[in-house]
Amino acid sequence: MPVKKRSSRRAWRDPDDAPSLTRGWFEEADVMIGDKVVRRGRPAGTAKKQAISIRLDRDVLAHFRRSGRGWQARINETLRRSMAAGSKR
Repeated sequence: MPVKKRSSRRAWRDPDDAPSLTRGWFEEADVMIGDKVVRRGRPAGTAKKQAISIRLDRDVLAHFRRSGRGWQARINETLRRSMAAGSKR
């Protein structure tokens, strides 16, 4: 004889057993606007970048890395300025 499955409804919990609402709890909570979850972190940019593989001389790479975080963006900006200078010729 098959056994009847239990209901998936949760058992009642005493409100006194609720978790304490600490700063950490709020920092990890999902933020909702209506029925949509608002994602955290940097929003997706409008200009998508493409991941590629490029070979650079070691000294060029070391130069940009020495300048700290954002070195890839600085390489991109240097290439962009080079493009603009080339089109003015």
